[in-house]
Amino acid sequence: MRRYTRSGYFGAARRRFWMDNLFCEGHEQELVNCHFEGWGENDCEPGEAAGVVCYPPENALIPLPVPILRDEDLPKYPIHSRSRLYVRLRGGRSRNEGRVEVSLDGGRWGSVCADGWSLLEANVLCRQMGLGYASEAFQTDFFGGANASQPALSGTECYGNETELADCLHHDAARGIVSCHGNRQHVAAVICDYLSPDLVVDYLEIEQTAHLEDRPMLLMQCAMEENCVANEAYQIQRDDPHWRYRSRRLLKFTAAAINAGNADFRPFKEKSQWEWHMCHMHFHSMEVFATFDIFDLSGRKVAQGHKASFCLEDSNCLPGVPKKYSCANYGDQGISINCSDVYLYNLDCQWVDITDLRPGSYTLKIAINPEFKVAEMNYDNNAAICDLIYTENFARVQNCQLARP
Repeated sequence: MRRYTRSGYFGAARRRFWMDNLFCEGHEQELVNCHFEGWGENDCEPGEAAGVVCYPPENALIPLPVPILRDEDLPKYPIHSRSRLYVRLRGGRSRNEGRVEVSLDGGRWGSVCADGWSLLEANVLCRQMGLGYASEAFQTDFFGGANASQPALSGTECYGNETELADCLHHDAARGIVSCHGNRQHVAAVICDYLSPDLVVDYLEIEQTAHLEDRPMLLMQCAMEENCVANEAYQIQRDDPHWRYRSRRLLKFTAAAINAGNADFRPFKEKSQWEWHMCHMHFHSMEVFATFDIFDLSGRKVAQGHKASFCLEDSNCLPGVPKKYSCANYGDQGISINCSDVYLYNLDCQWVDITDLRPGSYTLKIAINPEFKVAEMNYDNNAAICDLIYTENFARVQNCQLARP
């Protein structure tokens, strides 16, 4: 593989999504051998289509290259400091929404190609315009498409903490290079709001609760239905008639997400789309709210958690703050301002299966809202990156720092 792409880089998906929440360890021969939700089971939006750019196989007979620069090979740069990129919103019902239009050095106004346009880019734009934070990022002509303005900028890619859209990477607009995979309606649009949640990982809770447990597979049948163990466990289940008496070594910990923003954190799926889980006896509103990954010192992922889905509720709140959300009895789900959602270490799937991990020093990364599906003030405090020391007899998590997913 040369590199992967995100956020509909090659254009929004036009047909059905067949695979979602794909977990591969890297040795699989086909994607079907990886863990995923099930054929057609997804909560994807058209702008979330995954893509990839591949190298040709070694020793392959390759025809002479055609001197055409493909879109994925086009270099990207920030707008030059001697130039000025003006921005505005048009076509919206109010001043805080609309399609994004830009003008370079006072030239013609044009739209922004929506390839790769996400909440990261939208947050930069809203902040630059003094409109707060992005609550929605669209790849749509809802606020007008090419019939209203022609594309003037493409390839926009932001980290999320830039001061202006000009600080992000783009195709070279100064030379007139605008390349858009989508059709005439594929334009960037946004809705801004002064109110937004802001989740923070409680890394002290992780450090204080992390421990090992050797758990019999007999007690993990519900967790195995949700793909919460490593691939080797399913091979044992398939090949060993006495698999129930085998055990798995789990790194368990409590994970808490605190809402330090000025708006409630709500799942992006409508209540009618929530899924009932018999094992947990309540509805799950988000398929991926948190991810648990372990990396070796070279940065290679060597183990990961496979928590299938999540229920969001107010577990703990600051004094004087009433609890609003609850998982029980089909209640509304979310995390209120100044409240936290706590997943205790004794819950199913609140672990990483490290049975086949060799003792040594590693990095543990725990991230919440890792796919940026729910808008937040920023994502730089949505992950905890920690040192993990693992021996035959114990595990210690220490030196955690806040980071982005």
